[in-house]
Amino acid sequence: MNAIKVIGLAILYLGITTISAQATDTSSIVIDAKSGNVLYANNAEELRYPASLTKLMTLYIAFNALERGKLKFTDKLKVSQTAASRSPSKLGMPAGSYIDVKTLIQALIVKSANDCATVLAEALSPSETEFAKLMTKTAHRLGMRNTTFKNASGLPNSAQKTTAKDLAILGAAIYHHFPQYYYMFSLTEFQYNGMTYKTHNYLLNDSLGTDGMKTGYTAASGFNILTSAQQGKYRVIAVTMGHKKVKERDEDISKMMEISLNHMKKSSRVNTATLKNAINSSLKSHNTTAYNQTNHRHR
Repeated sequence: MNAIKVIGLAILYLGITTISAQATDTSSIVIDAKSGNVLYANNAEELRYPASLTKLMTLYIAFNALERGKLKFTDKLKVSQTAASRSPSKLGMPAGSYIDVKTLIQALIVKSANDCATVLAEALSPSETEFAKLMTKTAHRLGMRNTTFKNASGLPNSAQKTTAKDLAILGAAIYHHFPQYYYMFSLTEFQYNGMTYKTHNYLLNDSLGTDGMKTGYTAASGFNILTSAQQGKYRVIAVTMGHKKVKERDEDISKMMEISLNHMKKSSRVNTATLKNAINSSLKSHNTTAYNQTNHRHR
């Protein structure tokens, strides 16, 4: 069975990688969070634009800095002109102002604020460009062999690429290496400057037990999500990328996680071939029904 193993400070990436020059359809993967076993994969090793899922690596490095004492939640970081000029989504902080680290992290998770990503990057490296090099180096150390980062936010850059499988590795790394901060990914809102900002992750706290992590979108990437759900002692981490609609993305990944969790609860050793057939059949049926309903409405 293919596996993504979390051991110490590294994740071993097993299996032969085949990367196509251009992604087709969508890319998805579901892994057992405890064992690292790949339960389901579809185009999981195709290169994709990560969009705001990039911020998960920014957060991984920030969490590491917190643990090493390089940052504290209460530290006030200065907003540069570069950070203030980032395009939305953003908090809109003026250049020269200061903002605490905890709020920056909350803003990355809940609002996906691009200006906040740059503030953190510049606090941890001489520049965001240098921070992106650190992101890529960290990714490769974790086993994300096919990932290259060029900025801290996920704003469009043709050279910034990853795969669903690499992102699953990152999700597992955050969950296992920084469990003390994982709760923050379940935040549905936060307050800043008298305003309340609400999450873009509509799956949080659903009946499935979804409790994190991050959504992302650009025109080139489509709608992406990396998320995790737990039922009893079973937890899965799942990624799906390249969807045309938010609803399609959320419904597909919910089905992947639900079916995977059901199979895990039935047997300690999941038959991945049977699971894949069950997921593909469910997705095909669902997508066909959705297409027919849309087609009928537009007649």
